[in-house]
Amino acid sequence: MKKVFFLFVFFWNFQTVSAQELTWHTDVNKAIEISARTQKPMLLFFTGSDWCGWCIKLQKEVFFKPEFKEWAKNVVLVELDFPRKTKLEPNLAQQNAQMQQIFQVSGYPTIWLVNPQKNGEQINLQQLGKTGYVAGGPVKWIEVANQFIAKK
Repeated sequence: MKKVFFLFVFFWNFQTVSAQELTWHTDVNKAIEISARTQKPMLLFFTGSDWCGWCIKLQKEVFFKPEFKEWAKNVVLVELDFPRKTKLEPNLAQQNAQMQQIFQVSGYPTIWLVNPQKNGEQINLQQLGKTGYVAGGPVKWIEVANQFIAKK
């Protein structure tokens, strides 16, 4: 029996995470700036990257597929990670915990599609919709996400 091991390397520079040709931002404020400038909604991916089986399944079946990569050009991708084996930088861990509390995330994977709205100096994240793992691959997952984006 042949064993195959995959090594995923993420660079935690509190700016972006690039995996599988997609840019996943880890700095929410930076992602908000990009979203506001480009008029694209944000996709907030709450994950447990090194322990959550459903998160890994979602990535393999949807996020790493060409259909998703093409669709993802329409959103600003944000990864909010809650790993168990890897220690996050304190600022990143605090930001992720605050976002988890704001969006009342209690399970993983949770994906929120949001639209930043500026009200003076304050930024509100208008909730367009929430999903998680959707069976059926990228086409089915994108159908669900597009229903939320249509609300924008």
